[in-house]
Amino acid sequence: MHAPLGDDYFNVMRSMLERERDFTPVTASIVDRHVLARGSQEKVVENIARKDKEERPDLIILTPTCTSSILQEDLQNFVDRAAIDSESDVILADVNHYRVNELQAADRTLEQVVRFYVEKAQKNSNLDTALTPYPSANIIGVFTLGFHNQHDCRELKRLLGELGIQINEVIPEGGSVTRLNRLPKAWFNIVPYREVGLMAAQYLRNELKMPYVSTTPMGIVDTAAFVREIETIINSVQSEKRCFTQYIEQQARYVSQAAWFSRSIDCQNLTGKKAVVFGDATHAASMTKILAREMGIRVSCAGTYCNHDADWFREQVQGFCDEVLITDDHTHVGDMIARIEPAAIFGTQMERHIGKRLDIPCGVISAPVHIQNFPLGYRPFLGYEGTNQIADLVYNSFTLGMEDHLLEIFGGHDTKEVINKSLSTIDGVSWAPDGLAELSKIPGFVRGKIKRNTEKFARENNMTQITVEVMYAAKEAAGA
Repeated sequence: MHAPLGDDYFNVMRSMLERERDFTPVTASIVDRHVLARGSQEKVVENIARKDKEERPDLIILTPTCTSSILQEDLQNFVDRAAIDSESDVILADVNHYRVNELQAADRTLEQVVRFYVEKAQKNSNLDTALTPYPSANIIGVFTLGFHNQHDCRELKRLLGELGIQINEVIPEGGSVTRLNRLPKAWFNIVPYREVGLMAAQYLRNELKMPYVSTTPMGIVDTAAFVREIETIINSVQSEKRCFTQYIEQQARYVSQAAWFSRSIDCQNLTGKKAVVFGDATHAASMTKILAREMGIRVSCAGTYCNHDADWFREQVQGFCDEVLITDDHTHVGDMIARIEPAAIFGTQMERHIGKRLDIPCGVISAPVHIQNFPLGYRPFLGYEGTNQIADLVYNSFTLGMEDHLLEIFGGHDTKEVINKSLSTIDGVSWAPDGLAELSKIPGFVRGKIKRNTEKFARENNMTQITVEVMYAAKEAAGA
């Protein structure tokens, strides 16, 4: 990685978050004042040559950064020079950091690596295109630091194993470039997440006629659709027809408890409650459909920061939410949440912080994530076991009014203290002592909402202090 000092934090971050003992380190070619004065070509080439001799890797990827783009360095020339004496394959990650985000860069780089080794195998006449004797699949897009990716991969392997389908290759995580020539042996490819892997699967389809399944098996309905897509592909290849209908029914009835739970009195208490969903395109779209279609929860707004996938996202959530928000500006998301005042948020760690400030619970469903989103226990989001995890997350994310009320009654926590939860740093509204006293008499599970509505009323009417009279006026204005 050709970058300034400090950008090599990836080594520490991965070892901490993925809890792994063995992982591939990242080498940083540091851009310092000497490099800025003389240029960095010699330093980069020397670092590549040194790593080639020390580590003897199969592949060295030089990744550009914003710094190398600012310096307008010809990194392809660096790679061409280094490749002359290197025993390893050396390629440049062909991404423009000003035009694409991290997910797009990862997707493009994976496709680039796959393309490089497929074309190399074709040139050397060692591309293995003979299909495996029994149905098999490649899983494309499971990557380091992905949201619950390791758990999802385990669940996918379990599901495919029960269907009698072998795993040919898993890339990029756990894969090897020396085995990429074996990708065509699989009957089909699976792309569990649109963000990374879709470009590689499309290349393999166009170049080698390999079909792929891009339906994310998240939730009861889409997991069944995922299994039926696999059934269609298998039956198009072999003469002996398979039917997975019985498997789908058994899994939905005995392994997944989500269908039963959605009909229970506990889940029915959530019917009609408002929720906001925001995250990457895959998880946000799937979560929106699960909440609206499978649990009867009203999704007031569904959104994603994947601007490049906006059309697909809108198509997926159409009819399942009241409005759609496509933005990579977290302040717009915060303003939307403050305006809607949902009962729960399902988003990233960014939305979790917004929820804390507004006293709205949040279940994390997508990256960006924190260390707490890399659990040691088994927590898949995909497959039939994943439906149980999602149902638990949804139910536990909503603040249950009676629970909060009982905590207040029995002194579980001090809910009498009123804290300003506004997103605005300059509010201009204060509470008079009689207003605070009146507010403290309101049950805790609705106090936050009444407080915010009263403050909003005061601001709209240019009031600087909230008294009991202002509270009653706000109540009348709201028609309560």
